[in-house]
Amino acid sequence: MIPWLVGAIPYLKALHIAALVLWCAGLFALPLMLARHDPAIGQADYTRIRLASHYGYTAVVTPAALVAIAAGTLLIFLREVFVVWMFAKLVFVALLIGFHAWVGHTIVAVAENEGEHQTPEPLVPLLLLLVPVLAILILVLAKPELEKIPLPDWLMEPRGGQLPFDVPRR
Repeated sequence: MIPWLVGAIPYLKALHIAALVLWCAGLFALPLMLARHDPAIGQADYTRIRLASHYGYTAVVTPAALVAIAAGTLLIFLREVFVVWMFAKLVFVALLIGFHAWVGHTIVAVAENEGEHQTPEPLVPLLLLLVPVLAILILVLAKPELEKIPLPDWLMEPRGGQLPFDVPRR
């Protein structure tokens, strides 16, 4: 571990949590904003909602996602958290990233398609978003013992190379 970075761990954790809260809040808000993309509400309101969703995604939610992922990655290596629950958490983080990409695709599709467009109803995407968010919360807060889950040998053994850090043995 890098000694001078040990003192930065609490600040990194606070940054990670703040960015994660902002990222997830934005992911919950954007489908609701997308549901309001209806040209029938009037051009001025449509333009305002369209710009708000675009700038919210590009200037707030995406940078928050990048900061959350970068700070979280640093924390994994600084705290040496190489346990099964962390890898399970990373699977759900990947689902958050996939949802983030879907929201971005939907925002672009709404902006570039002239005429009628069908934005998804927000209920199903929001319920789907709840799955990874709640799973991440449960995994981080409970830190369950998942080591008893049988994993294939290829996942448990190194494949011809040494990692650039020391992996703790239990």
